[in-house]
Amino acid sequence: MRPIILGIFAAFFFAFTFILNRSMDQAGGSWIWSASLRYFFMVPFLFIIVIGRRNLKPLLLEMKNRPGAWLLWSSVGFGLFYGPICFSAAYAPGWLIAATWQVTIISGSLLAPLFYEMVMTEKGPIPKKGKIPFKGLGMSLIILLGIILMQFEQANHLSIGAISLGVLPVIIASFAYPLGNRKMMDICGGRLDVFQRVLGMTLASLPLWAVLSFYGLITIGTPSKGQIVQSGLVAVTSGVIATILFFKATDLVRGNMQKLAAVEATQSVEVLFAVIGELLILNTVFPTTLSWSGMGLVMAGMVLHSFFSHKSHIKNHRNESPEQTIPRNV
Repeated sequence: MRPIILGIFAAFFFAFTFILNRSMDQAGGSWIWSASLRYFFMVPFLFIIVIGRRNLKPLLLEMKNRPGAWLLWSSVGFGLFYGPICFSAAYAPGWLIAATWQVTIISGSLLAPLFYEMVMTEKGPIPKKGKIPFKGLGMSLIILLGIILMQFEQANHLSIGAISLGVLPVIIASFAYPLGNRKMMDICGGRLDVFQRVLGMTLASLPLWAVLSFYGLITIGTPSKGQIVQSGLVAVTSGVIATILFFKATDLVRGNMQKLAAVEATQSVEVLFAVIGELLILNTVFPTTLSWSGMGLVMAGMVLHSFFSHKSHIKNHRNESPEQTIPRNV
């Protein structure tokens, strides 16, 4: 029960990303500062965690060995992920972005052929090119149907252009995030833990955020005090607290794929938390019945996909570690 509770708390803190991004946009803040400030603020907190675990030196050595790869895939995994997420906040409510973001489950599955996985044979473990899990994607169609229902509802009072600007960036982010993280997992080869990897990717993405910040400085000026405070809150709640809670939960069920699936499925409730948060904090319009139906399908699809994928995992990859879970960092 404890891992499930930790997973739900993680979903609660992850939801702050979507709520506060929407809040900053409504207050006139630019997506440029919402995105870049979050990662600047994350650095000291992650440093404290990694130094406290006495794992900083191995990380710096890894980054020194392949600086180009760290810069490239960190910019993809964090830059092309969070920049579009913040940009979309100007065109769609946070709960809709949170629900649409769950399409990353499908995006991650479609990227499987780009990577290799270790498969046990009589001759020992050998690398095998990944395959798209079409059976699992069948479950994911439920998520897509839910997203389509919510977008259909939005079409009643938003232009096609506005809907596209609220959805397409999230779709781009849904591919960039697993792509960048999986590439870095391959590069690290299991030599770093998740906190080292997140700190390393944050540090390696700083040049991108510095360039973006400079562009924002000369085009829109400095961020407001309110946006600075809220960006700091996103860094603490989502970037630090939620990540720690989620990986603590997955660590508690290490080796038990059924329980791991249950923990991952708890992340579906971040959609519900985003709705409640926006209703209470931002006084947004109460979602319609059609939107609630869409959210229900998204959450159900996430739960079914998680359990189905891990059931298949037990059958085909009994030797594989659950630590291959891609870190959530919304």
